[in-house]
Amino acid sequence: MRRDMLECKDEQKINQFLQEALTGFLGLADGGEPYVVPLNFVWWNGCVYIHGAEEGRKIDIIQRNPLVCFTVSEHIGTMVHPVPAKTSTAYMSVMIFGTAEVVSDLREATDALEQMLRKYVPGYFDRPLSERHVSSYRSSAGSAAVVIKIVPDLITAKEKPLEEERQFYRGRSARDDIGRIF
Repeated sequence: MRRDMLECKDEQKINQFLQEALTGFLGLADGGEPYVVPLNFVWWNGCVYIHGAEEGRKIDIIQRNPLVCFTVSEHIGTMVHPVPAKTSTAYMSVMIFGTAEVVSDLREATDALEQMLRKYVPGYFDRPLSERHVSSYRSSAGSAAVVIKIVPDLITAKEKPLEEERQFYRGRSARDDIGRIF
């Protein structure tokens, strides 16, 4: 990590961030060509779980090369300064380097999908997802769904906390901040 002063090593903060963030980006290597897919995901039992069709480019690439990078980043705010070069962004980001594998255990796949439902539509369903539903589901294109588990080898995290007194809002201008010391 080039700017180690931004490194976050707080495992609790990283876990909470991964549990709450809504979109992750799965980076794959398709031969010599990069391929990145934005996805819903769940961070559960120390792994990332995603789902998708059993057929398609993503699954084909994973079968050829299971090494992946999964990145999650959230923009927290923009921080202003009368000197343009000192304008900055508050953020949190996590990169997970690891191995992707199709989950073959139906119970684990069902549990992971249940965790995903709890994350994205909490309280919507009044009973747990059934293994029968998961095993028999077919998309409108006729494809079965698969759950993919990303097992981390390395997790890195960076953060730049928001300095609230510098947070940009519509209508704020450099004229408002001249003479202020940040």
